[in-house]
Amino acid sequence: MPQDTENAIHKDPASVQSDRRACADDDISGLDPVSAREYIAQYITTLKLQEKESETSAADLSLWESRATLARSRGMEELALQAEKEASLIRSRKSALDADIETLKLQIEKMKKQLSLLASRARSVDPDVLEQELLMAAGHLPGDEEKAALERDLKTLEKEASADAALAALKMKMGKDS
Repeated sequence: MPQDTENAIHKDPASVQSDRRACADDDISGLDPVSAREYIAQYITTLKLQEKESETSAADLSLWESRATLARSRGMEELALQAEKEASLIRSRKSALDADIETLKLQIEKMKKQLSLLASRARSVDPDVLEQELLMAAGHLPGDEEKAALERDLKTLEKEASADAALAALKMKMGKDS
């Protein structure tokens, strides 16, 4: 999960970038679908917080740039330089936030794709479990697999014998009609 938004905002961009690489836990294959949805929701919450912070940074950047312009138009060069310095800091924080936002979006998309696989895997049927359930539904106790297999084999033989008898009867009937 990405680092807390406040920590990411007040770090230098290189530090945020390394945190982002270290926290790329977007593999949800080991989670059940419900836990995976909750995990993705946490990412989405972090994304929304960072988008909100990016919007705030954009407004702050605009404010400091207009202050620098105002100070320069009034001939206060030192004040303008300080305002530009603050604008530069905000610009670098915003740039890091925007990069982090893009990374979060990619991670969320990757996890959403994995979520559909998790859901389909949860719906898949284990043949052994299904066989046990069918045996119990047919009145057999678990462990009666040999008896069930014997019954299946005997039913197959009975069907084959019945088919052979019907074929022989048909051949005999056709032989008499010719």
